[in-house]
Amino acid sequence: MRFDSNRAWQEATALVSANRDVLWALAGVFLVLPSFAVGILAPPPEPPAGIDRDGLMAMLSNYYDSAWPWLLGMAVCQVIGTLAMLALYTDRTRPTVAEALKLALRGALPVILAQLLAGMGFVLAALIPIMLVALTGVQALATVVVAACLVALVYVMVRISLIAPVVMVEGERNPIAALRRSWDLTRGNAGRLTLFNALLLVGFGIVILLVGGLADLLLRLVLGMELGTALGTLVSAALQAVMAIFFMAVYAATYRQLARPEATAPVIPIE
Repeated sequence: MRFDSNRAWQEATALVSANRDVLWALAGVFLVLPSFAVGILAPPPEPPAGIDRDGLMAMLSNYYDSAWPWLLGMAVCQVIGTLAMLALYTDRTRPTVAEALKLALRGALPVILAQLLAGMGFVLAALIPIMLVALTGVQALATVVVAACLVALVYVMVRISLIAPVVMVEGERNPIAALRRSWDLTRGNAGRLTLFNALLLVGFGIVILLVGGLADLLLRLVLGMELGTALGTLVSAALQAVMAIFFMAVYAATYRQLARPEATAPVIPIE
């Protein structure tokens, strides 16, 4: 089936509009608060001017060594929150928030395992050409191979982008089967899906950078550095949560387009 990006966006915005109150509650608890907490308790370091690559890598390594428990907790909360949103978008039984969270908890492990398997498989596959070209010592060839690996990474990410809907809608608990199902669903539409997702990322990214940056600057000027930075972090977390809400709606709409007919029956919105 040919993917229709206009139809997917219209369905996604309708899903968000129909469920906005419940979505904001979920986003506030599972997306905004964890992100805000990490931004306050374990903020990423700001590299000093003139730092070289080795110094930057050492700084980042030290940061992740100390901040990984906070980052892991935030990631788990975000997975649960976004999967609960997906359950609200796609489950035809009209689950309550508590039921959506239960569905998210059951689906979280298969989704995470499938993504880890895909990531490890890609890394192993990419290491072979990268190591071979490194042995040649030809910088231009290394640049071409790295660029090709990045293109391949984008392609793989698009092809496995429907893992979460497959797990949540079809109840697939086998991560390998979920990967295969997403790969099958996106066959023939990788280019259109890539362009659509890229446009969304660019659009939301520009809004987040402009609005978040302006809000952070104004808050620092008005409230001082410490309080202004904290509130600016909260604004940035809220903007990122909005993006997550829309992206999960887009994944739900995309799945409903490309899945088998019996899986695409319209979802009754939560009032």
